[in-house]
Amino acid sequence: MKKHFPEILLGFDFGMKRIGVAVGQTVTKTARPLCVVKASQGTPEWDALTKLIHTWQPDALVVGIPLNMDGTEQPLTYAAKHFADLLHQRFDLPVYGIDERLTSVEAKARLFSEGGYKALKNTSIDSIAAQLILQNWLAQLRNNET
Repeated sequence: MKKHFPEILLGFDFGMKRIGVAVGQTVTKTARPLCVVKASQGTPEWDALTKLIHTWQPDALVVGIPLNMDGTEQPLTYAAKHFADLLHQRFDLPVYGIDERLTSVEAKARLFSEGGYKALKNTSIDSIAAQLILQNWLAQLRNNET
């Protein structure tokens, strides 16, 4: 029987070279960084994403939508929305978009506070940004429940 409410989620921080991935759940409203999937000009390594989908069996996907600080769209906005559409078509799962402004900045600040400049060279920035995207989506979900 298909679940009506997403329980396991994968979150994505879309980028033209790398896509950060996080996993989360609605029961505890928590998320954690998972990995980074390589991309070439915005096209992800689909085999890697397929493996993640099969491994985690998420009920839904959350994609960060990059916007300018004033809320307007930019070229990367359209690429991220296209990525979200492709995820939906390929995996037949609900895909939710969420404003991701400042998540990469926050991810870098978090890494720097934990490990200084060396930590910033680590590609985990993208997976931590995905975690923040997913946590923000879960926080909105929690706010809508109250």
